[in-house]
Amino acid sequence: MKISADVFEVFLKCSTKCWLRAAGEPAFGNAHAEWVRSQNESYRADAAKLLTADVPANECDVGSVAENLKTAKWRLAVGVELCMPFVTRVSTHAGSGGILPQDNSLVVPCSPAKLEASLSAGKIPALPSLVACLHAVERVPSAGRGKHAQFIPIRFIFTNKLTKDDRLLVAFDALVLSEALGREIAVGQIIHGEDHATLKVKTSALAGEVRKRLEKISALLSNPTPPDLVLNRHCAECELQTRCRQKAIEKDDLSLLAGISEKERKKLHSKGIFTVTQLSYAFRPRRRPKRLRDKREKYHHSLKALAIREKKIHIVGSPELKIEGTPVYLDVEGLPDRDFYYLIGVRIGNGGSAVQHSLWADSVEDEGRIWRELLGILETVETPVLVHYGSYETTFLRRMSERHGKPLKGSIVAATIEAAVNLLSVIFAQFQTDRK
Repeated sequence: MKISADVFEVFLKCSTKCWLRAAGEPAFGNAHAEWVRSQNESYRADAAKLLTADVPANECDVGSVAENLKTAKWRLAVGVELCMPFVTRVSTHAGSGGILPQDNSLVVPCSPAKLEASLSAGKIPALPSLVACLHAVERVPSAGRGKHAQFIPIRFIFTNKLTKDDRLLVAFDALVLSEALGREIAVGQIIHGEDHATLKVKTSALAGEVRKRLEKISALLSNPTPPDLVLNRHCAECELQTRCRQKAIEKDDLSLLAGISEKERKKLHSKGIFTVTQLSYAFRPRRRPKRLRDKREKYHHSLKALAIREKKIHIVGSPELKIEGTPVYLDVEGLPDRDFYYLIGVRIGNGGSAVQHSLWADSVEDEGRIWRELLGILETVETPVLVHYGSYETTFLRRMSERHGKPLKGSIVAATIEAAVNLLSVIFAQFQTDRK
């Protein structure tokens, strides 16, 4: 069994996808997945060129392997191929002399020679291999006699914003490199984004979590059957989306209900509820106590399931939306990876007399200009009421006030922004449609 960096990355997003990819499940294609793959490949090539540009040719290596690491003289290596056995637990007890299974992990002798002999004799199953192609490795010469040279794994990521998964990936690289060198790799680097920013990652702090994930992957891939299918947020950008969604529809799986958590699913399973249809019979309309009438209605997954089964729109209670003034509808578009907003759409009033504005920003510098234009438009409206749909615009209003200045305190515009109406918060729990 081989666990590569790609397998590790997939597992962080979805265990089902990890098992299917390892089993060779054919992909049906996904435009976003293809775009991400091409962006990663081109960014990796460009970043490697920039990194090696300032390093003399005689101090740079390409495609180095594990056997050459300890005797390496290069300062920078690109595309380092490594394949090392993954040992989950090492015994240090004197006289243990053997291999003992414990809690689905392996206890092995400290001596590599004993480990190899035990594997050859069939006393333990073959260990999974960790496979990595390190994007780059920097070698820092030893600081003095008796001290080892330092090796720093470097990973290239094209996005401007990094996630915990990105840090775990460079920690995976560091773990494989540490196995090859026989000593801990405490630090890694990530080069990312349009400006090729550098982030230092303390991989030693993440090594324990990486090992736990690897043990789970090893157990997962050892199982001849895939794990229980659960749709999640990654599905929208996955090349196996069509396959998994069709399976979920056939099973009428609870994960078809967007927003239902793993904890909620387990609770329903404990009650014998495994399908959307079963859940639909669990909804019971109840009269709300007087003390709760002014509070927001609770979201009922069972009502959503009922709407799907009956193919009807269900409404809880008597939702009200009061707009006392001139409605100003707001819709914003931006690039989340860059925290850059390039379009503010504004529609003032209703019906044929409505006026619409499209405020465009061609660059980050223009963002402040369109924000000020929006504030100017709001000043011209009599008793404006700002209306939007979802939290994206809520975040936009807060960030723009912090980034480019708030309207004058006590002004009508300031009051309008503070009292902006989020339609989603009004209808989220009270309107349920038959759309899965």
